[in-house]
Amino acid sequence: MPETLTIHTDGASRGNPGAAAFAYVIARPNESPIEEGGCLGEMTNNQAEYTALVRALEHALRLGPEHRLHVHADSELMVKQMRGEYKVKNTELRDLFERARDLAEKFTGGVVYTHIRRELNKRADALCNEALDGKRGPQGRLAPKAAARPLLHQQAIECLREAAAYPTAEEVWERLVKILKQHRIELPPSE
Repeated sequence: MPETLTIHTDGASRGNPGAAAFAYVIARPNESPIEEGGCLGEMTNNQAEYTALVRALEHALRLGPEHRLHVHADSELMVKQMRGEYKVKNTELRDLFERARDLAEKFTGGVVYTHIRRELNKRADALCNEALDGKRGPQGRLAPKAAARPLLHQQAIECLREAAAYPTAEEVWERLVKILKQHRIELPPSE
């Protein structure tokens, strides 16, 4: 029977869109929880929520695809979209949704999503606020002062940092092209 990892995620945006942050907590049986949080630059609250989910799933995948995941989030929209109860109509969320869905499919133990009230998501919420307040800069992630960089630059750098999670260079390229298209930058057709 695979071990269950209990994950709490949160994303926040001050301004919506505005300065945004992500956070997640991964609880493992008989081990200390893993906590991560950091700044994301400018984006919407829903984009930050999905980014938190994607990063949590990437981290959980590094712990092993054999795990069963129980993801708790206070974003009802995200949870219902991940469960398939709501369609993803917002084009700015579609890439993040697809990335989260693709990651979730890699877990042989399955992934369950539960919507919880904000007061039951206190630690992830606190980590988000610490990042937005400049109190938290996770190792290997953008420091809070980097939040002033343009969003495109930040997303491209993060994609390259996460390239090890993609099986092929072509998938990294596809992800970069999607990021560019989000910013309405069209590339010349490839030969």
